[in-house]
Order: sequence, then structure tokens, then C-alpha cells
Amino acid sequence: MNMNTTTILILLIIGLAAGTFGGMVGLGGGVIMIPAMVYILGLSQQSAQGTSLAVMLLPVGLMAVLNYYKAGQMNIKYAAIISVAFFVGGYFGSKIALTISPEKMKKIFAVALMLIALNMLVRK
Repeated sequence: MNMNTTTILILLIIGLAAGTFGGMVGLGGGVIMIPAMVYILGLSQQSAQGTSLAVMLLPVGLMAVLNYYKAGQMNIKYAAIISVAFFVGGYFGSKIALTISPEKMKKIFAVALMLIALNMLVRK
């Protein structure tokens, strides 16, 4: 795949925005990377989700993790258990997502974001 300078610049901006937002509030892939890849780069919903997961595969959050760890704001036992469950859930979730049309997947993604946001907004 041949990338031009504009595409590389867009990818760098998406990465910086997602990394900054991820480091600040723990969101980056679903809120920044996936919508940007769909609407700016024209990827399908599934391709954007797969690319976002590929970004998380590497220890891209290592510096943020170290900062939270040094500040005593990390529960390593919880993280380990969630990671194992995420590993298994990610496999099954990706299998399901790849059977759904890109249009329907985009709607499911949007509804999930709205429900999470609404829950966080109204919950005490």
C-alpha cells in the first residue's frame, strides 16, 4: 500500500490525538481512531476496528501506563484479569463483527458509544 505525505500526516495526527486522549481519559481507539479512520480515511467499520486493535497490540500505552503506575493509580491484578478476558472476548467479538455488514456495524458502534456516554453522564 502506497501512502502519500497527506495520509501519513493524517495518521500521525490521529495517533497523537488518540494517544493524548487515551492518556488523559483512557479513550482513544473507539472515540478517536475508529471514527477518524472511517470518516477521514474512508476505511470500512471493520477495517477501522481491526486497525485500532492492531495499534493496541503493541505496547503503545507503555509511557502512559508507567505514569499511572508511578502515581499509584493502577490496579495490576485487575488489569491482568481483564487482559485475559479481553484476549478471549476479542477473539469472539471479532468473529461476530466480521459477519455483520459495515453499515450495520457502524450503527452498532454509534449506539454503543451513545449508551456509554449517556450512562456516564446521568450516573452519579
